[in-house]
Amino acid sequence: MLNVVSLACKDTLCSINLSRSRFFTNIGLSSLVSSCFNLVEIDLSNGVELNDLAAATIAEAKNLEKLWLSRCKLITDMGIGCVAVGCRKLRLICLKWCLKVSDLGLQLLALKCNEIRSLDLSYLQITEKCLPSILQLQHLEDLVLEGCLGIDDDALSTLQQSCKSLKTLNMSNCHNHSHVGLSSLINGAENLRELTLAYGPAITEDLAKCLHTFSGLRSVKFDGCLVKCSGVRAIGRWPCSLKELSFSKCSGVEDDSLSFLVQAHKELTKLDITCCRKITYESVDSITSSCRSLTSVGMESCSLVPKEAFVLFGQRCELIEELDVTDTKIDDEGLKSISRCSKLSSLKLGICLNITDDGLKHIGSSCSKLKELDLYRSLGITDEGIAAVTFGCPELEIINIAYNDKITDSSLISLSRCSRLRVLEIRGCPHVSSKGLSAIAVGCRQLAVMDIKKCFNINDNAMLQLAQFSQNLKQINLSYCSVTDVGLLALASMNQLRNITVLHLRGLTPNGLAAALLTCRGITKVKLHASFKPLLPKSLLDYIEAHGCVFHWRDKAFQVEMDPKGWKLHFGKSPEAP
Repeated sequence: MLNVVSLACKDTLCSINLSRSRFFTNIGLSSLVSSCFNLVEIDLSNGVELNDLAAATIAEAKNLEKLWLSRCKLITDMGIGCVAVGCRKLRLICLKWCLKVSDLGLQLLALKCNEIRSLDLSYLQITEKCLPSILQLQHLEDLVLEGCLGIDDDALSTLQQSCKSLKTLNMSNCHNHSHVGLSSLINGAENLRELTLAYGPAITEDLAKCLHTFSGLRSVKFDGCLVKCSGVRAIGRWPCSLKELSFSKCSGVEDDSLSFLVQAHKELTKLDITCCRKITYESVDSITSSCRSLTSVGMESCSLVPKEAFVLFGQRCELIEELDVTDTKIDDEGLKSISRCSKLSSLKLGICLNITDDGLKHIGSSCSKLKELDLYRSLGITDEGIAAVTFGCPELEIINIAYNDKITDSSLISLSRCSRLRVLEIRGCPHVSSKGLSAIAVGCRQLAVMDIKKCFNINDNAMLQLAQFSQNLKQINLSYCSVTDVGLLALASMNQLRNITVLHLRGLTPNGLAAALLTCRGITKVKLHASFKPLLPKSLLDYIEAHGCVFHWRDKAFQVEMDPKGWKLHFGKSPEAP
């Protein structure tokens, strides 16, 4: 196929993405590089079989500016050395999970490719030896060192170089450094604007103080870090004007320190305090009164925030476009207030047990730009609420109404009006059937991802409709449905289908499965019950795998869905709660 592309495109081809392709060899890659000499971008991510010979071939692309080699685990320093010598115009290179690349390869890269702007070294086994060469890159703006555990305080403290051009630094999952090493690494990086330290060192007052001088900082992410109140207060004293701040899953964030911080950084537009379980009404009051320009707020599982606090978002922050209040106490009054946010495009209300159709009606009547709605396990929602949203939000693209026993075909028929719908999750909705899904197939031609697991009343009739009308479908989970060989074979005829999960289909036979696998030429991932493995010819499985498909075998017993009231009790909630 690459030979065909090379001959057809020649010097007109500037960019190619092969990250999801497994059918090409070094011969095709060589043809591509030699024929398409104007190539400036190549994405070879997930090329687990590509080796140094492939890297040497890539090196012949003299005009290459952007190269992605993520998960090319066979490429070594020798291959990177070839790329460094041949591709002098490189401005971006991603080597994430290239585990055989070491300090030596990166030193060669930095020496030869001095135009590099963006460098991703995530999870490489590197040490301080390569850092001086990297920091000397005069145009380097974006550096990712995520998961580089060989970089610690001792290594960083010896650095003498500074990288004045650096604008973005990601040191997520780097556990072996403190504020001492970080201070050495970013010393002189006067243009630093974005910093990510997720799942790294504790956010102490000392760490916050070492960042005090960076007046250009606009985005800081501390996800998953232990946070000290003194550290949060020290961030509040920074002279910069933060636009984006994330404390997602940070233990230690409390009302007093967070309120102090937001009062100092009133220009915040994005704030994530997901799972900050110590904050209360006081924090929300301070956030909404200080940061009136917020466009994105994440506060999933903020369990101490009372329902009255959510009203403040609609009253004070009408510019909000994205709001995640999953697993909180928000109620219909909160939704009524939030409906004032006319630009709202994403609303996540999963496991919100205090909301009903009345609240959704306010969203449907006022938030016409809504594109994403998550109602996962929000058990107070019925067909009436879904209908209100579909009438008022015609641009809806993503909806999750999984595990809701009040949802019926009526909701799916309502959703069929949303012609832009791309993602539909109705897992565990026992009262939907092929009638409703057939309506979706006819009305939602852009549908790409669908999860109908444990929708027991969906059968072959719906699959036949999907095969006829939903030609953009790429991923589907059919587990526990009433689909047989006939329905699966119909799905297999769809050209775009790439990912399918088929567990506990009682009407599926080994012969039917074999026929479907042979028919579905573009499939790349199949999840099956392990009981099928010995029933399928090994030659068939080998043939399918040789064409780029990965099988995931699961040995799960058949599971009956948990009763909604039992689920409430499991989470310590009253079954009579609204």
